[in-house]
Amino acid sequence: MHIMEGYLPLNHAVGWTVVSAPFVIHGLRSISKNIRNKPETKMLLGVAGAFAFVLSALKLPSVSGSCSHPTGTGLGAVLFGPTTMSVVGLVVLLFQALLLAHGGLTTLGANTFSMAVVGPFVAYGVYQAGKRTGLSPGVSIFLAAALGNLMTYVTTSFQLALAFPDPVNGFTGSLIKFGTVFAFTQIPLAISEGLLTVIVFGALSRYSFKEMQDLNVLGGGCK
Repeated sequence: MHIMEGYLPLNHAVGWTVVSAPFVIHGLRSISKNIRNKPETKMLLGVAGAFAFVLSALKLPSVSGSCSHPTGTGLGAVLFGPTTMSVVGLVVLLFQALLLAHGGLTTLGANTFSMAVVGPFVAYGVYQAGKRTGLSPGVSIFLAAALGNLMTYVTTSFQLALAFPDPVNGFTGSLIKFGTVFAFTQIPLAISEGLLTVIVFGALSRYSFKEMQDLNVLGGGCK
């Protein structure tokens, strides 16, 4: 969910930028270390970035001031870890704000936190939990991508409710309203993203087998 330009109050826009910054800084260090130690995985990183860019550009109008769309960050989170996708997601959001008028610069921090921080961390955690409990890779990938998408929309609902509490029922009432409206479009999108991510992950497993082994994604612990 990309909150549009100028929609958030200034203090909220600045606050979400500050909250997102440590994750992006850590992600830059993680990317630098990964490229230095495993330069052969740069192509996979590019694929993860392109996947996130294309999917998150497929937007549907939803709550006033925002929209629903796939996120595409679950794939990269599984491959490279969540903080790497904080950087990739920030770049994707910046390009979309500048080139597609999708999102905005003043809301970049808030959009980064929901799509490039919360979503990837949830996706990574779900995938790890799936592996530990013996779920098949396909099921783990599906749940990671779908739930990462859903938690992005929950976070955006939280951000909007915090900025615009309901006059009668306050934050809680606003959160329920935003979340309910989002759910009609976001739940089908999350399921679709989960299925598509499984397909793409399977293709990468066949054509980039060695690189994914180097990332410890296929068998063993995930990076």
